[in-house]
Amino acid sequence: MTVPTLADALTDLSPTTAGDLDPDDLYVAFIDWVTARGIEPYPHQEEALLELVTGSNVILATPTGSGKSLVAAGAHFFALAEFARTRRRTYYTAPIKALVSEKFFDLCATFGAQNVGMLTGDAAVNAQAPIVCCTAEVLANIALREGPGARIGQVVMDEFHFYSEPDRGWAWQVPILELPQAQFLLMSATLGEVAMFTEDLTRRTGRQTAVVAGAERPVPLSFHYAMTPLHETLEELLSTHQAPVYVVHFTQAAALERAQALMSLNVTTKEEKARILEELRGFRFAKGFGATLSRLVKHGIGVHHAGMLPKYRRLVETLAQKGLLKVVCGTDTLGVGINVPIRTVVLTGLTKFDGTKQRLLKSREFHQIAGRAGRAGFDTSGSVVVQAPDHVIENHKALLKAGDDEKKRRKVQRKKAPDGFVNWSEDTYHRIRDGEPEAMVSRMRVSHATILNMIQREGNAVTAVRKLLTDNHEPPRQQVRLQRQAIEILRTLLDTGVVEKLGEPDETGRTLRVVEELQRGFALNQPLSPFALAALDLLDREDPLYALDVLSIIESTLDDPRPILMAQQFQARGEAVAEMKVDGIEYEERMELLEEVTWPKPLQDLLEAAFAMYRQTHPWLDEEALSPKSIVRDLYERAMTFGEYVAFYNLARAEGVVLRYLSDAYKALRQTVPDAAKTEELDDLIEWLGEVVRQTDSSLLDEWEVLTDPDRGDLDLEEVRARSATARPLTSNPRALRVIVRNALWQRVELAARRRVDDLGRLDAPTSVGAPGMDADDWADALEEYFEEHEEIGTGPDARGPSMFVVDADSEAGFWLVQQILDDPAGHRDWRIWAEVDLAASDEAGELVFRVVDVGRMD
Repeated sequence: MTVPTLADALTDLSPTTAGDLDPDDLYVAFIDWVTARGIEPYPHQEEALLELVTGSNVILATPTGSGKSLVAAGAHFFALAEFARTRRRTYYTAPIKALVSEKFFDLCATFGAQNVGMLTGDAAVNAQAPIVCCTAEVLANIALREGPGARIGQVVMDEFHFYSEPDRGWAWQVPILELPQAQFLLMSATLGEVAMFTEDLTRRTGRQTAVVAGAERPVPLSFHYAMTPLHETLEELLSTHQAPVYVVHFTQAAALERAQALMSLNVTTKEEKARILEELRGFRFAKGFGATLSRLVKHGIGVHHAGMLPKYRRLVETLAQKGLLKVVCGTDTLGVGINVPIRTVVLTGLTKFDGTKQRLLKSREFHQIAGRAGRAGFDTSGSVVVQAPDHVIENHKALLKAGDDEKKRRKVQRKKAPDGFVNWSEDTYHRIRDGEPEAMVSRMRVSHATILNMIQREGNAVTAVRKLLTDNHEPPRQQVRLQRQAIEILRTLLDTGVVEKLGEPDETGRTLRVVEELQRGFALNQPLSPFALAALDLLDREDPLYALDVLSIIESTLDDPRPILMAQQFQARGEAVAEMKVDGIEYEERMELLEEVTWPKPLQDLLEAAFAMYRQTHPWLDEEALSPKSIVRDLYERAMTFGEYVAFYNLARAEGVVLRYLSDAYKALRQTVPDAAKTEELDDLIEWLGEVVRQTDSSLLDEWEVLTDPDRGDLDLEEVRARSATARPLTSNPRALRVIVRNALWQRVELAARRRVDDLGRLDAPTSVGAPGMDADDWADALEEYFEEHEEIGTGPDARGPSMFVVDADSEAGFWLVQQILDDPAGHRDWRIWAEVDLAASDEAGELVFRVVDVGRMD
């Protein structure tokens, strides 16, 4: 039996003239649909819905779990009734793609798939639908590009407190500034003072703006201050059936350590463990952190933090949603709206590192985390437990042991707070708990993408930019600074040929335009992307290193992933110390020299000199903005897989950081480097990088492609995620596979050049998925013969070039036979490495199954 949707309710109400429906009729139709499903709206929901149906803006500042989603559904319902008349869409925005994805499927079930679309930075699903889900950044870019002319009649912004986020807050402000034709519903549990927004929305849209706040929390929370050690606190919560418990740490390392320490507790029953195993069937855990997480979740314990691969975070969320994880140890990443049923939240402290210093939590941050406890529909109550500082707990325990004996109490050696500890106490806890969320702060900014978007709208872009930067929520001094930045950015775009002036305004009034020669999907995603475009002219396309040097230019403009760079620096300093010890350098001198050792910085001198000249005409750029580094290039030159690279630098806790950086680099290469600057070798490198990302975790690139599959049918969220979680066959991208095989062969060339036969033997040792290749003795015999004839094996750029690699791709037989030509000093090039690639086994294993079968001379 088909369940009627809200769209059906609208059709039943008025099959032909929905756009002329009376607000009272619309309101009654929606309430009837809700109550027919056994839901009785709360008074604050009814108040908000009445304001929305009569055309007002609404600021909904009610507690977590108080039914904001129902109000949003009502807003979309009312907007859908208007769509037939105005053709204006209603947009739902959220901070992260995972939330957007969940809402997309929820709204498909509520309104019918034909009425709901989704937009991301990578793809579009049913983009012309009357209801569209997207991230705040996507809507902000539409608002910049189309402004008041956009076919947008309503905007529903979830988690609106992100307005105050330093890096992303601009995206929550821009729609308010640029969409005066829209009705707004702004929602969050922690908004604080909103008088400014009330007045501003009314002034800009001409609509009344209602604030709905002060509602009772449907699932009441109890707060506790724990003076027992954390493991005792957790044991008590588990024994008193207050699970699932989310244990909030403020470092990723602490979260993982705590999860592993809990393995000694029996947190799940045999039946629950059997269900977990059933849920994990078909899920592929990689080595390293994946093996650790596998052991934890099978025990009913989860880990959740931003350093994890997206597929691992999603697995933990899915298992928690199904009630199979009794304890989840993580950071505050779970505080952003994902619908995970948590009964109890335990905060291990009240301080966090904000990027520059350790500081106390703000009231808004505390309540966002605490609000995850006790979800409507799952619990009748929730608990929030705050652990006292460890040294305070130990002192308290010692005093209890001393009892009432004053002599014993005086003899207790009280522990001091550790060095660098930001002091807080039970009084601090009460102040933060009872405090109102802090006033939100404007985070408006201007970038190359801002100007490019606004140039594409109809009318005079300069006038539009001036209005955006003089009529926003920033103080006057900051507005002046933003205007200066915008002028410099426009000059940059004109100087680099990305934008050109029109001799006369075109038919829409435009005086500027983006040049048409740029490839489809072109984007300047980083502040230094225009510099990267200019720097490409410094390279020689005939240079064997051209493709890698293009990569280094792009990498120098990307944000620094500090965990990776610090790991590279640690590795480089370790190697440098070993070399200095061999050279007999004294300790004091070694320490001085080590200060100069850092992470690899290809093209540093060239790029820094070019950037110094570039800044003469672009003085607003920070002289520290350029950051030469080698992460993708390092991965490629070391010929490693993702897992090998993570293990080499000991980055298991930062796998997600590594993958996001690789994904950003892939998109920047595809979108920023003009087609005219690409070579076949560079295209191969880009294909390889995309495949590394996909094979590691397809969700970053492929989930939305699954959604856009024209043959997808009516899939629900679980089906789509199951498809996107299934690794794409490695052989489905032959071009990328060739590069992966070349890298595997090159790894052996470099080891052979250094005569490291033991390492070579280990590479082709027997595995569970492939027959053994040459062992160390085989390599020793082959190399002894080679080095009798030649002094060395070349490892320069020419030696690694595509001309030195030969493939006999016999796919029908299920194998590739490949050869790597060795670069001998005499130039004979008659020595080769022969290997075979098992295609079917590679697809099954999700990694290259490959073995060297011979090394020798062609004859």
